[in-house]
Amino acid sequence: MATDTDAAEEGVDLLDSFRQFFALERDVLVLSLSMLAFSLAFQMTSRYVPEYMRVLGASAGVIGLYGSVGNFISAVYPYPGGAVSDRVGSRLALTAFATLATLGFGVWYLASVVGDVTVGAWTLPAWWLVFLGLFLAQAWKSFGLGATFAIVKQSVPPERLAMGFASTEVFRRIGFLVGPLAAAALLATTATFVGGFQRVLLLAVACGLVATVAQHLLYDASEDSIGKSFEGVAQVVRDLRTMPATLRPLLVADTLIRFANGMVYVFFVIVVTDFLAVGFTGFGVSLRPDAFFGVLLGVEMVVAVVSMAPVSKFAEWAGLKPAVALGFLVYATFPLLLIFAPSDQWLVLLLFAFSGLRFAGLPAHKALIVGPAERDAGGRVTGTYYLVRNVVVIPSAALGGWLYGSEWAVSVRGLVLRAGPELAFGAATVVGLAGVAYFLAFGREFEAYA
Repeated sequence: MATDTDAAEEGVDLLDSFRQFFALERDVLVLSLSMLAFSLAFQMTSRYVPEYMRVLGASAGVIGLYGSVGNFISAVYPYPGGAVSDRVGSRLALTAFATLATLGFGVWYLASVVGDVTVGAWTLPAWWLVFLGLFLAQAWKSFGLGATFAIVKQSVPPERLAMGFASTEVFRRIGFLVGPLAAAALLATTATFVGGFQRVLLLAVACGLVATVAQHLLYDASEDSIGKSFEGVAQVVRDLRTMPATLRPLLVADTLIRFANGMVYVFFVIVVTDFLAVGFTGFGVSLRPDAFFGVLLGVEMVVAVVSMAPVSKFAEWAGLKPAVALGFLVYATFPLLLIFAPSDQWLVLLLFAFSGLRFAGLPAHKALIVGPAERDAGGRVTGTYYLVRNVVVIPSAALGGWLYGSEWAVSVRGLVLRAGPELAFGAATVVGLAGVAYFLAFGREFEAYA
């Protein structure tokens, strides 16, 4: 009989991710499962929120602004989250942020129940509650990013970082897979999108409540040191100045890629449900476009989960840079392919399967971020990297929304350039390809993989 050591020497153990996960200390296991639950709830709801807002009367510009507000929250929440953790302790802070996230899902539910609110001469549209709910629902994201990077870096040899991140990402992406499929099932069994999405939101609230209570009762953070070394803005500036040179071209390219994706990300659901208006008929079922979108996200995540380990193994042979470049290229080209696709259910399904490959290079991408960092500075380097990237990307969705919803046209030597979905998605691909070209030209390999 082969031992675990024999299997490790022969190659990648397909069950290794699960063994490592369930071998964690109880407090880390509880925290991981809690984050998985909130990941499931957030993915089950957030990808549909732009369509929810459109049905509630929001314009493309407002939906783009919603995307930029989400970018802003992602950029600024981690540092206040760390400060709160320092002041009140990890356990209480985690419970408070989990509670806020659960309330956020409830506020999204109320948006369609309350509707427009008239106060004197002012009318507040129903979608304003969606913005309020966003500030609450994203609260759980304030924790875990830098800590996850640092823990993996401390636990995995440098030459195996990509596979280490693949193990954590597989479990995280399972939540990303189950969430949209659950949403699709609920939407498929209701007569209207709003009625179905209300059920989805109630399920998200239930997931949040269970995870919050379980986390508070079972998680023991007495030995947790996450967030206890934050020194304020001076630390951020210092970390920027001392960022490893190998990270700078990656940061520039990654920022361009994410800016491009941010321009159109919130409109993917609207393109499927409204612009292409493509549903699914086959195998004895018929799905509306909104339910079909959940299936498309599920297919995307299946490809992501299945491809991560092989691509990470490929990175150990060919280097991190080719794997990262693959993900960047998919990010860049998908918007243009989607917006000019015919309304054919199978072609759209294949496109979302192709989109799943953008996640295949994610473990290698994370390894390339944290690999060059000093052993005890992985969390700080990660936090600085993402802070810079996320701050620059903040206005991307607002710009994409302006292009998507505008009706102006410019004629240059007989060539008419019109604003609209095609221009928004086409511009996103141009920006993304610029990022790919920059990375191929200036990106540097991590020495352990060279």
